[in-house]
Amino acid sequence: MSGTDNPPGLDLGRLRDHLDRERPGLVRGELNAELIEGGRSNLTYAVTDGASRWVVRRPPLGHVLATAHDMAREHRVISALHDTPVPVPGTVLLCEDDAVIGAPFYVMEYVDGIPYRFADELAAIGPERTRNVVLGLVDALVALHAVEPERVGLGDFGRPEGFLERQLRRWGKQLAASRSRELPGIDKLHEALAGALPRSGPAAVVHGDYRLDNALVGREDDRIKAILDWEMSTLGDPLTDLGLLVMYSEREAPADSPVPTAGAAPGHPTASEVIARYAEGSGRDVSAIGWYTAFAYFKLAVIAEGIHYRYTLGQTVGAGFDRIGGLVPGLVERGLNTLGAPGALGTSQEG
Repeated sequence: MSGTDNPPGLDLGRLRDHLDRERPGLVRGELNAELIEGGRSNLTYAVTDGASRWVVRRPPLGHVLATAHDMAREHRVISALHDTPVPVPGTVLLCEDDAVIGAPFYVMEYVDGIPYRFADELAAIGPERTRNVVLGLVDALVALHAVEPERVGLGDFGRPEGFLERQLRRWGKQLAASRSRELPGIDKLHEALAGALPRSGPAAVVHGDYRLDNALVGREDDRIKAILDWEMSTLGDPLTDLGLLVMYSEREAPADSPVPTAGAAPGHPTASEVIARYAEGSGRDVSAIGWYTAFAYFKLAVIAEGIHYRYTLGQTVGAGFDRIGGLVPGLVERGLNTLGAPGALGTSQEG
Protein backbone atom coordinates (compact mmCIF):
# COMPACT_ATOMS: atom_id res chain seq x y z
CA MET A 1 0.00 0.00 0.00
CA SER A 2 1.01 3.62 -0.51
CA GLY A 3 0.13 6.80 1.30
CA THR A 4 -3.32 8.22 0.61
CA ASP A 5 -2.12 11.79 0.19
CA ASN A 6 -1.48 11.87 -3.54
CA PRO A 7 0.14 15.06 -4.84
CA PRO A 8 -1.55 16.52 -7.94
CA GLY A 9 -0.85 14.34 -10.98
CA LEU A 10 0.69 11.36 -9.18
CA ASP A 11 -1.34 8.37 -7.95
CA LEU A 12 1.00 6.67 -5.48
CA GLY A 13 -0.94 3.41 -5.45
CA ARG A 14 -0.66 3.04 -9.21
CA LEU A 15 2.99 4.09 -9.12
CA ARG A 16 3.75 1.49 -6.41
CA ASP A 17 1.98 -1.26 -8.38
CA HIS A 18 3.95 -0.39 -11.50
CA LEU A 19 7.28 -0.30 -9.67
CA ASP A 20 6.53 -3.62 -8.00
CA ARG A 21 5.86 -5.17 -11.42
CA GLU A 22 8.80 -3.65 -13.26
CA ARG A 23 11.39 -3.44 -10.45
CA PRO A 24 10.43 -6.08 -7.86
CA GLY A 25 11.95 -5.40 -4.46
CA LEU A 26 12.85 -1.78 -5.21
CA VAL A 27 10.15 -0.31 -2.96
CA ARG A 28 10.21 -1.59 0.61
CA GLY A 29 7.64 0.52 2.39
CA GLU A 30 4.67 2.84 2.02
CA LEU A 31 5.23 5.53 -0.61
CA ASN A 32 4.90 9.20 0.18
CA ALA A 33 5.54 12.06 -2.21
CA GLU A 34 5.60 15.80 -2.58
CA LEU A 35 5.55 18.04 -5.64
CA ILE A 36 8.87 19.88 -5.67
CA GLU A 37 8.57 21.66 -8.99
CA GLY A 38 5.47 22.48 -11.00
CA GLY A 39 4.07 24.88 -13.54
CA ARG A 40 4.52 25.09 -17.30
CA SER A 41 7.48 22.73 -17.28
CA ASN A 42 7.39 19.03 -16.53
CA LEU A 43 6.28 18.23 -12.98
CA THR A 44 8.84 16.89 -10.52
CA TYR A 45 8.05 14.86 -7.40
CA ALA A 46 10.24 13.61 -4.56
CA VAL A 47 9.08 10.10 -3.63
CA THR A 48 10.20 8.00 -0.65
CA ASP A 49 9.42 4.64 0.94
CA GLY A 50 11.02 5.72 4.21
CA ALA A 51 14.37 4.16 3.33
CA SER A 52 15.13 5.26 -0.22
CA ARG A 53 14.26 8.32 -2.26
CA TRP A 54 13.54 8.80 -5.96
CA VAL A 55 12.34 11.53 -8.29
CA VAL A 56 9.41 11.17 -10.68
CA ARG A 57 8.98 13.42 -13.72
CA ARG A 58 5.80 13.75 -15.77
CA PRO A 59 4.26 16.33 -18.14
CA PRO A 60 2.22 19.28 -16.81
CA LEU A 61 -1.39 18.63 -15.81
CA GLY A 62 -3.87 19.21 -18.60
CA HIS A 63 -1.16 19.11 -21.26
CA VAL A 64 -2.95 18.24 -24.50
CA LEU A 65 0.01 17.60 -26.77
CA ALA A 66 1.60 14.20 -27.20
CA THR A 67 4.14 14.05 -24.40
CA ALA A 68 5.48 10.49 -24.38
CA HIS A 69 8.32 11.68 -26.59
CA ASP A 70 9.28 14.34 -24.08
CA MET A 71 9.57 11.85 -21.22
CA ALA A 72 11.41 9.34 -23.39
CA ARG A 73 13.75 12.09 -24.55
CA GLU A 74 14.71 13.19 -21.05
CA HIS A 75 15.10 9.61 -19.89
CA ARG A 76 17.18 8.73 -22.93
CA VAL A 77 19.69 11.57 -22.64
CA ILE A 78 20.18 11.16 -18.88
CA SER A 79 20.67 7.41 -19.29
CA ALA A 80 23.15 7.96 -22.11
CA LEU A 81 25.20 10.46 -20.10
CA HIS A 82 25.29 8.45 -16.89
CA ASP A 83 28.67 6.82 -17.57
CA THR A 84 30.31 10.03 -18.81
CA PRO A 85 31.93 12.84 -16.77
CA VAL A 86 28.63 14.79 -17.02
CA PRO A 87 26.91 14.76 -13.61
CA VAL A 88 23.37 13.38 -14.01
CA PRO A 89 21.07 11.32 -11.80
CA GLY A 90 20.84 7.60 -12.40
CA THR A 91 17.65 6.46 -14.10
CA VAL A 92 15.33 3.77 -12.70
CA LEU A 93 12.68 3.29 -15.39
CA LEU A 94 10.61 4.93 -18.13
CA CYS A 95 6.87 4.37 -18.48
CA GLU A 96 5.17 5.55 -21.67
CA ASP A 97 1.79 3.99 -20.80
CA ASP A 98 -0.71 6.74 -19.94
CA ALA A 99 -2.88 4.19 -18.11
CA VAL A 100 -0.52 3.98 -15.13
CA ILE A 101 -0.72 7.53 -13.73
CA GLY A 102 -2.50 9.34 -16.58
CA ALA A 103 0.62 10.44 -18.47
CA PRO A 104 4.05 9.12 -19.44
CA PHE A 105 6.66 9.43 -16.69
CA TYR A 106 10.10 8.33 -15.65
CA VAL A 107 11.78 7.63 -12.34
CA MET A 108 15.35 8.60 -11.48
CA GLU A 109 17.57 8.53 -8.45
CA TYR A 110 17.25 11.33 -5.92
CA VAL A 111 20.31 13.59 -5.73
CA ASP A 112 20.68 15.79 -2.66
CA GLY A 113 21.79 19.28 -3.57
CA ILE A 114 20.84 22.95 -3.81
CA PRO A 115 19.55 24.66 -6.97
CA TYR A 116 20.78 28.24 -6.51
CA ARG A 117 18.45 30.63 -8.34
CA PHE A 118 18.76 34.05 -6.76
CA ALA A 119 21.68 36.28 -5.77
CA ASP A 120 20.77 36.33 -2.08
CA GLU A 121 20.97 32.52 -1.95
CA LEU A 122 24.54 32.66 -3.24
CA ALA A 123 25.38 35.62 -1.01
CA ALA A 124 24.75 33.33 1.95
CA ILE A 125 27.71 31.10 0.98
CA GLY A 126 30.10 33.97 0.26
CA PRO A 127 32.03 35.22 -2.79
CA GLU A 128 34.75 32.55 -2.91
CA ARG A 129 32.35 29.62 -2.79
CA THR A 130 30.03 31.34 -5.27
CA ARG A 131 32.90 31.71 -7.72
CA ASN A 132 33.84 28.05 -7.38
CA VAL A 133 30.24 26.91 -7.87
CA VAL A 134 29.85 28.85 -11.11
CA LEU A 135 33.22 27.82 -12.51
CA GLY A 136 32.23 24.23 -11.73
CA LEU A 137 29.05 24.78 -13.75
CA VAL A 138 31.16 25.99 -16.69
CA ASP A 139 33.40 22.92 -16.39
CA ALA A 140 30.34 20.66 -16.41
CA LEU A 141 29.23 22.35 -19.64
CA VAL A 142 32.65 21.69 -21.15
CA ALA A 143 32.27 18.03 -20.16
CA LEU A 144 28.83 17.84 -21.75
CA HIS A 145 29.98 19.32 -25.04
CA ALA A 146 32.98 16.97 -25.10
CA VAL A 147 30.72 13.89 -25.18
CA GLU A 148 30.74 12.24 -28.60
CA PRO A 149 27.03 11.63 -29.33
CA GLU A 150 27.60 8.47 -31.38
CA ARG A 151 29.65 6.83 -28.63
CA VAL A 152 26.80 7.15 -26.11
CA GLY A 153 24.00 6.20 -28.49
CA LEU A 154 22.83 9.74 -29.22
CA GLY A 155 23.94 10.00 -32.83
CA ASP A 156 20.33 10.43 -33.96
CA PHE A 157 19.24 12.65 -31.07
CA GLY A 158 18.77 15.74 -33.26
CA ARG A 159 19.45 17.42 -36.59
CA PRO A 160 22.50 19.67 -36.23
CA GLU A 161 22.34 20.87 -39.85
CA GLY A 162 20.44 24.16 -39.94
CA PHE A 163 20.05 24.16 -36.15
CA LEU A 164 20.43 27.92 -35.61
CA GLU A 165 18.05 28.79 -38.45
CA ARG A 166 15.37 26.47 -37.03
CA GLN A 167 15.86 27.82 -33.52
CA LEU A 168 15.44 31.39 -34.72
CA ARG A 169 12.29 30.50 -36.65
CA ARG A 170 10.86 28.64 -33.69
CA TRP A 171 11.32 31.54 -31.30
CA GLY A 172 10.00 33.97 -33.90
CA LYS A 173 6.80 31.91 -34.05
CA GLN A 174 6.63 31.92 -30.27
CA LEU A 175 6.83 35.71 -30.33
CA ALA A 176 4.07 35.95 -32.95
CA ALA A 177 1.81 33.80 -30.78
CA SER A 178 2.28 36.11 -27.78
CA ARG A 179 1.85 39.53 -29.37
CA SER A 180 -0.50 41.74 -27.42
CA ARG A 181 1.30 45.09 -27.30
CA GLU A 182 3.97 47.15 -28.99
CA LEU A 183 7.50 46.00 -28.16
CA PRO A 184 9.95 48.47 -29.69
CA GLY A 185 13.09 46.82 -30.98
CA ILE A 186 12.11 43.17 -30.70
CA ASP A 187 11.51 42.71 -34.44
CA LYS A 188 14.75 44.54 -35.14
CA LEU A 189 16.56 42.14 -32.81
CA HIS A 190 15.02 39.12 -34.51
CA GLU A 191 15.93 40.43 -37.96
CA ALA A 192 19.46 41.33 -36.88
CA LEU A 193 20.00 37.85 -35.50
CA ALA A 194 18.74 36.31 -38.74
CA GLY A 195 21.05 38.52 -40.77
CA ALA A 196 24.18 37.60 -38.81
CA LEU A 197 23.88 33.84 -38.27
CA PRO A 198 27.29 32.43 -37.33
CA ARG A 199 28.58 29.24 -38.90
CA SER A 200 28.25 26.45 -36.36
CA GLY A 201 31.21 24.30 -35.48
CA PRO A 202 31.06 20.62 -34.50
CA ALA A 203 27.69 19.63 -33.08
CA ALA A 204 27.29 18.44 -29.50
CA VAL A 205 24.63 17.37 -27.05
CA VAL A 206 22.95 20.66 -26.15
CA HIS A 207 21.11 21.03 -22.84
CA GLY A 208 18.89 23.84 -24.08
CA ASP A 209 18.28 25.59 -20.75
CA TYR A 210 21.69 25.59 -19.11
CA ARG A 211 21.78 27.77 -16.01
CA LEU A 212 22.69 27.48 -12.36
CA ASP A 213 19.23 26.74 -11.00
CA ASN A 214 18.98 23.72 -13.32
CA ALA A 215 21.87 22.15 -11.44
CA LEU A 216 22.12 20.64 -7.97
CA VAL A 217 25.13 21.83 -5.97
CA GLY A 218 26.64 19.88 -3.06
CA ARG A 219 25.79 21.37 0.29
CA GLU A 220 29.25 20.79 1.73
CA ASP A 221 31.69 20.57 -1.18
CA ASP A 222 29.99 22.99 -3.64
CA ARG A 223 30.48 20.51 -6.49
CA ILE A 224 27.97 20.22 -9.33
CA LYS A 225 26.25 16.98 -8.36
CA ALA A 226 23.61 16.78 -11.10
CA ILE A 227 22.41 18.70 -14.14
CA LEU A 228 18.61 18.57 -14.36
CA ASP A 229 15.76 19.54 -16.71
CA TRP A 230 16.82 18.02 -20.03
CA GLU A 231 13.45 18.49 -21.74
CA MET A 232 14.92 20.86 -24.36
CA SER A 233 18.05 18.82 -25.05
CA THR A 234 19.06 17.88 -28.58
CA LEU A 235 22.04 17.76 -30.92
CA GLY A 236 22.99 21.21 -32.10
CA ASP A 237 25.30 24.16 -31.71
CA PRO A 238 26.83 23.99 -28.22
CA LEU A 239 27.47 27.72 -28.05
CA THR A 240 23.73 28.25 -27.57
CA ASP A 241 24.23 26.77 -24.09
CA LEU A 242 27.22 29.03 -23.45
CA GLY A 243 25.34 32.11 -24.67
CA LEU A 244 22.56 31.45 -22.17
CA LEU A 245 25.03 31.03 -19.34
CA VAL A 246 26.80 34.24 -20.36
CA MET A 247 23.49 36.11 -20.41
CA TYR A 248 22.64 35.00 -16.89
CA SER A 249 26.16 35.96 -15.80
CA GLU A 250 25.92 39.55 -17.01
CA ARG A 251 22.25 40.37 -16.59
CA GLU A 252 21.29 42.86 -13.90
CA ALA A 253 17.89 42.47 -12.26
CA PRO A 254 15.99 43.95 -9.30
CA ALA A 255 16.05 42.03 -6.04
CA ASP A 256 12.41 40.97 -6.49
CA SER A 257 12.95 39.74 -10.06
CA PRO A 258 10.82 36.73 -11.07
CA VAL A 259 13.68 35.40 -13.22
CA PRO A 260 17.09 34.13 -11.99
CA THR A 261 19.44 36.74 -10.55
CA ALA A 262 22.45 34.57 -9.67
CA GLY A 263 24.73 36.68 -11.88
CA ALA A 264 24.42 39.59 -9.47
CA ALA A 265 25.81 37.64 -6.51
CA PRO A 266 29.14 38.75 -4.98
CA GLY A 267 31.91 36.57 -6.33
CA HIS A 268 30.01 35.42 -9.41
CA PRO A 269 32.49 35.26 -12.32
CA THR A 270 32.06 37.94 -14.95
CA ALA A 271 30.74 37.05 -18.38
CA SER A 272 34.28 37.39 -19.76
CA GLU A 273 35.59 34.94 -17.17
CA VAL A 274 32.84 32.45 -18.01
CA ILE A 275 33.67 32.68 -21.71
CA ALA A 276 37.41 32.34 -21.10
CA ARG A 277 36.94 29.32 -18.81
CA TYR A 278 34.79 27.58 -21.40
CA ALA A 279 37.13 28.42 -24.28
CA GLU A 280 40.16 27.12 -22.42
CA GLY A 281 38.44 23.91 -21.37
CA SER A 282 36.68 23.14 -24.65
CA GLY A 283 39.12 24.45 -27.24
CA ARG A 284 36.18 25.81 -29.21
CA ASP A 285 36.21 29.09 -31.09
CA VAL A 286 34.03 31.50 -29.11
CA SER A 287 34.65 34.60 -31.21
CA ALA A 288 30.95 34.86 -32.16
CA ILE A 289 29.66 34.56 -28.59
CA GLY A 290 28.04 38.00 -28.92
CA TRP A 291 25.50 36.50 -31.34
CA TYR A 292 24.70 33.60 -29.04
CA THR A 293 24.32 35.88 -26.04
CA ALA A 294 22.02 38.23 -27.98
CA PHE A 295 19.99 35.19 -29.04
CA ALA A 296 19.69 34.20 -25.38
CA TYR A 297 18.32 37.66 -24.57
CA PHE A 298 15.84 37.30 -27.43
CA LYS A 299 14.65 33.92 -26.20
CA LEU A 300 14.22 35.14 -22.61
CA ALA A 301 12.33 38.20 -23.88
CA VAL A 302 9.97 35.94 -25.86
CA ILE A 303 9.45 33.62 -22.88
CA ALA A 304 8.76 36.56 -20.57
CA GLU A 305 6.36 38.12 -23.07
CA GLY A 306 4.52 34.82 -23.39
CA ILE A 307 4.09 34.61 -19.63
CA HIS A 308 2.97 38.25 -19.54
CA TYR A 309 0.44 37.63 -22.31
CA ARG A 310 -1.09 34.59 -20.58
CA TYR A 311 -1.09 36.45 -17.27
CA THR A 312 -3.08 39.33 -18.76
CA LEU A 313 -5.61 36.77 -20.04
CA GLY A 314 -5.87 35.16 -16.62
CA GLN A 315 -4.50 31.89 -17.98
CA THR A 316 -1.50 31.55 -15.70
CA VAL A 317 -0.45 32.53 -12.20
CA GLY A 318 2.89 32.48 -10.45
CA ALA A 319 5.18 34.46 -8.20
CA GLY A 320 6.24 37.65 -9.97
CA PHE A 321 4.15 37.04 -13.09
CA ASP A 322 2.55 40.44 -12.60
CA ARG A 323 5.98 42.04 -13.01
CA ILE A 324 7.50 39.92 -15.72
CA GLY A 325 6.14 42.00 -18.59
CA GLY A 326 8.16 44.94 -17.35
CA LEU A 327 11.40 43.05 -17.91
CA VAL A 328 10.90 42.56 -21.64
CA PRO A 329 11.98 45.99 -22.96
CA GLY A 330 15.26 45.79 -21.03
CA LEU A 331 15.97 42.30 -22.35
CA VAL A 332 15.40 43.50 -25.91
CA GLU A 333 17.71 46.47 -25.35
CA ARG A 334 20.46 44.27 -23.92
CA GLY A 335 20.11 41.90 -26.86
CA LEU A 336 20.45 44.72 -29.38
CA ASN A 337 23.43 46.22 -27.56
CA THR A 338 25.15 42.84 -27.36
CA LEU A 339 24.62 42.12 -31.02
CA GLY A 340 25.81 45.56 -32.07
CA ALA A 341 28.87 45.77 -29.84
CA PRO A 342 32.10 46.28 -31.80
CA GLY A 343 33.93 43.01 -32.19
CA ALA A 344 31.07 40.99 -30.73
CA LEU A 345 30.37 39.13 -33.93
CA GLY A 346 32.72 36.73 -35.65
CA THR A 347 32.38 34.84 -38.89
CA SER A 348 33.68 31.43 -37.87
CA GLN A 349 32.63 29.03 -35.16
CA GLU A 350 34.94 26.19 -35.98
CA GLY A 351 36.46 24.40 -33.03
